[in-house]
Amino acid sequence: MKVLVTGSNGMLGQDLCPVLEDEGYEVIETTRNSMDITDLERVERVINVHAPELIIHTAAYTDVEKAEVEREEAHSVNVAGTRNIVQVCKKQDIPLVYISSDYVFDGEKDSPYKPEDRPNPVNYYGQTKLDGEEAVKELSKYYIIRTSWLYGHHGNNFVTKLLLQDFSKEIKIVDDQIGSPTWTVDLATGIVNIIGKGEKYGIYHVCNSGAVSRFEFAEEIFAVFDLKANIVPCKTSDIQSNVKRPKYSVLDNQGHYRNWEVAFSDFAALADF
Repeated sequence: MKVLVTGSNGMLGQDLCPVLEDEGYEVIETTRNSMDITDLERVERVINVHAPELIIHTAAYTDVEKAEVEREEAHSVNVAGTRNIVQVCKKQDIPLVYISSDYVFDGEKDSPYKPEDRPNPVNYYGQTKLDGEEAVKELSKYYIIRTSWLYGHHGNNFVTKLLLQDFSKEIKIVDDQIGSPTWTVDLATGIVNIIGKGEKYGIYHVCNSGAVSRFEFAEEIFAVFDLKANIVPCKTSDIQSNVKRPKYSVLDNQGHYRNWEVAFSDFAALADF
């Protein structure tokens, strides 16, 4: 099967493409330079040239903080760009895999969010991902795959940012945001398994299992990398930020994916920071 991947040079894309190739898929890698998703004519031209049998849409504006102030750009990529992909998929009857986020939920629940739970984003990034989901639902053949607290060896994420901190200074980490850290390799494997098994179209939650606070995750990061740092717990209200984040965004993955601590241990063993 010929698969076109948007955002192939992103944190997820760089792990997803090799996993797809290992499973025998013919992969067409596209980036902003080769196919700017905000340009409908270019999107249609590139897709016409390559004639993929499936598109996996990983390209996204992912900076949660900046999305609050750079709303036009976030909307252009996450909403308008996704609509462009959807328009071409609809015209050519191409199934679409859309990567979404735990941030479509408000975090007020006290148990893992199920795919059928009602979204209610509390920040603009989450709203753009939800608007992207709604656009994708216009298709008859789609997979919406929500994930959470993504980290990997490529690009900026909570893990890499934390490891680049000045360890001589006190590092405050919130202990009242709960989620499921997810390795990009495990997400990539989950995506390939869903499309490879021909699962029915719809919404899926693909993330590592278990729940942990940001502070507890930071403790595990430093312990696994055997680093000494002065980290102290704090509340979200103590941190200066222009964006609200869900307090609890654990996704119900129906027990299909391994524990986050096991995945992180494997990630760390391959890390080269």
